[in-house]
Formats: sequence, C-alpha cells, structure tokens
Amino acid sequence: MKNKTQLLRIIAALFIMAAVFFGTGIKSSPVPAFMGPENAEAAGLAARIQAAYGQIRDIKGDFTQESFLKDLGKKQDYEGHFIIKLPAEMRYAYQGTNQDEVIIKGSRIIIYQKKEQQAIAGRFNAETYGTAPVALLGGLGKLDRDFRVTEKKGKLVLKPKSPINKIAYIEVEPSNGRFPIRSFTIHDTYSNTVRITLKDVSVNTGVKDNAFAFTPPSGVSVFDYTK
Repeated sequence: MKNKTQLLRIIAALFIMAAVFFGTGIKSSPVPAFMGPENAEAAGLAARIQAAYGQIRDIKGDFTQESFLKDLGKKQDYEGHFIIKLPAEMRYAYQGTNQDEVIIKGSRIIIYQKKEQQAIAGRFNAETYGTAPVALLGGLGKLDRDFRVTEKKGKLVLKPKSPINKIAYIEVEPSNGRFPIRSFTIHDTYSNTVRITLKDVSVNTGVKDNAFAFTPPSGVSVFDYTK
C-alpha cells in the first residue's frame, strides 16, 4: 500500500473488528477463567452477552474508531458503516476523506483504497491479521479458553492466556440493547490502543450474501496475493 498511515488504520480496525466477529482458532489449555467470588461479576457479564449473542445471525450498523498509535505520536478518529453475516462474512467502509473499504468472505480479504485506485486481495486468518478478540462475539462461550476474564468498573477485561499478536489486554463494554456489545478496546504491548464504539446496530435483518461481493471499478488496480 502507498500510505503507511492508512495501512496502520486498516490493520488496527481489523485487529478489533474483523477479529472480534469471527473466532480465533487459537488453542490453549482449558484453564478456568472464572475462579472465586472476585470474578462473579465477570462471569455474569459474560453470560449475559453470550445469551444475547447466541440468537444473532447478522449485524449491521455504524461505528466510530479512536486510535492512538504510539509510533505516530498522535490520536486518529474515524467513523464508518459495517455489515456482518455470521459465521465469516464482513464488510465495512470508512466515511470521510479516505473512504477505504474492507470485505471479508471466509478466508479471503479485500482492502479497497479508493483514493489510491487500488485493491489488495489476500488470505484472512488468525496469523495474518491478529484475529484474537474473536471469542467475544464469534464464540463468546469459549472466552475462558483463550483469555483470563475479570471485571473492572462494569467492563470485561480479557488477558490472553498465551501470547496473541502483542495484545496486552482487551476491554469490553456491554450494552443493554438488543446487541450485547457497546464498545471494545485493544491495548497492545507497544502502548497502542484502538477503541471501536458501535452505534445504531440492527440484528437479524436478513443480510444477503451479495452484500459482500466486490467488483473493481474501472481503472482500479488489483493486487491479488492469494495465488
């Protein structure tokens, strides 16, 4: 990609959004996450989110993204729209000056950069884009497999049991609405943070598979790294 800042922004969003919705595929020892009365609140929050999420087939809405990337020394704010169909289809687009778009369908990802008139196709998996927080939404019942779960000020705090792409911990803010998550934040070992807040979320609206189709516009260069 031509612009390092844009690349970091896209990877940061994938680090939280795409990962959170699909599942880690990471295996670890089955150490119980909820141990003792001090974690009773965490267990209750996780159970409530899991019960709500178990009924969800598709999701769409808006999001805001607040990123602090230490290497750049500044905060970056973005907003956009997302569509998700479980188990493994997702599309989200930034709004504003740089209207980048990301489409994930199974193991394939396309990053479309309108300003640069280019699209990059690649393989999407846990190793490629750090899909660690997936246990939150894609398989919430397995939180205790990948994370040690505690509660702090009404939020779930998830610490990886085994190293996962430099993640230090993840904070999850529950919602009282039909969709059980209001926001989630990743803190990495380099002191970078990315917070995504979901807004105007609708669930089970019957999202079709063609919502994740991508046809390159005329004049767009496509770089396919899946072959």
